[in-house]
Amino acid sequence: MPKKRRKHSDEFKARVALEAVRGVKTLSELSAAYGVHPTVIAQWKRQLLDGAPGVFSRGNGVNGRSEEEISAPLYEEIGRLKMELDWLKKKL
Repeated sequence: MPKKRRKHSDEFKARVALEAVRGVKTLSELSAAYGVHPTVIAQWKRQLLDGAPGVFSRGNGVNGRSEEEISAPLYEEIGRLKMELDWLKKKL
């Protein structure tokens, strides 16, 4: 019977990748400690290092969009729905 694939949480991946970046333990030692193949740990480490510059370039907003840009379409839709509701109340 084949082994089922394990899904690791993002926090777990980040913790293991950070330890790999620090270099205190080798990939083999981390593999034995966390039960993850060294190749997988190396991939997580590479993903962490490749994505590190993006952490500081995004700013505080979601995908670089301000709160006003996110909420403006929602307020427009609320206004449109209120107008439709008033129109329907008049028709009934």
